[in-house]
Amino acid sequence: MSRDRRVAVWLFVLFTAIFGATAGQRLVRPSTDTHFVYQAESWLHRRLDLGGPPPHQNDWAEVETLTLRSGRKVSGMFLRANPTRFRTLSGFVDDIASTDIVARERKFYVSFPPFPSMLMLPFVAVFHHRTNDVLLTVLLAGLVPALLYLLLRRIPRALDRTNTESPPESFDLWLTVMFGIGSVFYFSAVQGQVWFTAHIVASLLAVLFLLCLFPLRPLACGFLCGALFLTRPQMASMGLLFVLELLRRAADSPAYPSLRLLQRELVPTLRKLAKPLVLFALPAATLAGLGVTLNWLRFGRLFEFGHSFLQTIQADNIQRFGLMNYQFLPRNLATALTLLPKLLPQFPYVQVSYHGLALWFTTPALLFLLWPQRPLWLPSPIDREPAQERSRQLRLGICLTIVPIALASLLYQNSGFVQFGYRFSLDYMVLLVLLLRLGSPTIPGSLLFRVCVVFGVVINLFGALTFNRMGAFYFNGFFPVN
Repeated sequence: MSRDRRVAVWLFVLFTAIFGATAGQRLVRPSTDTHFVYQAESWLHRRLDLGGPPPHQNDWAEVETLTLRSGRKVSGMFLRANPTRFRTLSGFVDDIASTDIVARERKFYVSFPPFPSMLMLPFVAVFHHRTNDVLLTVLLAGLVPALLYLLLRRIPRALDRTNTESPPESFDLWLTVMFGIGSVFYFSAVQGQVWFTAHIVASLLAVLFLLCLFPLRPLACGFLCGALFLTRPQMASMGLLFVLELLRRAADSPAYPSLRLLQRELVPTLRKLAKPLVLFALPAATLAGLGVTLNWLRFGRLFEFGHSFLQTIQADNIQRFGLMNYQFLPRNLATALTLLPKLLPQFPYVQVSYHGLALWFTTPALLFLLWPQRPLWLPSPIDREPAQERSRQLRLGICLTIVPIALASLLYQNSGFVQFGYRFSLDYMVLLVLLLRLGSPTIPGSLLFRVCVVFGVVINLFGALTFNRMGAFYFNGFFPVN
């Protein structure tokens, strides 16, 4: 076993121990929100719905089937703003008076994409509703920083095959610590619960995807991209990075992609790209097809996982604007960039909004991305070496991949509430860490960077210890002045 793999094993043990110790008593029982367990249990009973009412009313999709006096049956939900208006699964809205209804049937569904439920199936088959989602989440979370360390060690060698020297290990260890316990990954790893488990599974899939990208393994990348779609659908945009990296490797000039190559060698290039693209597309399309088929059978829409049918306080906005709309952008930007703790003159002295904290506050080391030591958009004299140019091209591809993922969260009807920090940043946090590694290779050795990492560790330790435990440290307002 190589040194890097030995270090990764020890990192897995260390981070799993940290997450387990922080979770504490949560490890002995399932969390309160085991939606993935219920979904797996339903599948084992050959049902798509729960087969009855859920154990509580927190984020379940509800579909009503009405039998009318005319004999017609319609499925959908009444609008909260106008209880006589009924929206069918197809989107058609009609007035239905209570006197026209002769029978009602309610079905409840898990609205969260199903891949985490697939992972839990073997455990649910044995332990049923007693399956401990907290323990499973902690174990999966321990894997992520360990695999991230391997990724950070692999990337420089993949970009410069002529360099046999290993990059300084401290670079990658500091970045691993920053991600594992110096970001919102920490508090998410110790909760269990459907929302945070999905983030942990998606982070694991993202790291595995990038590990399979270097070296290029199209079949594995396609499977992982499909799994990402079935976990956090916006993260399927990682497929863009696969395509861009494939183009980069096929090109014979520094351009990204090579215009000269496309002009002069179009047919040979297409032949070269055809096989890896097909190998990538087959598993990705298979898993995506499975997901949209499940959506169609439950809700009559290919890309409806069920969130449009949530019976929550956000239902009015969802019914009015949809799940994604520019109307939600100001609030989400404020959550990601402006929310800070509220300081008090007496105990508890500090309070955090349940809407979260600004990303730069929970992980201040990310601010170094604003001052990269290597240019991104245009080659410069220091980037004339092939390895440096490959790095620039990869960073550009990563940036282009982050944009649609981040935009989807910023336009979403929910800011992540209830949370410690901006948890939606986990959709692209691995990519941000990789950008730091590629764009600023000497930063982890600087004192200021280390101070920022340590500050992030302290902040996120506070969140991991207090969130969902010590309500005195949290308030329901949006801004501290509330």
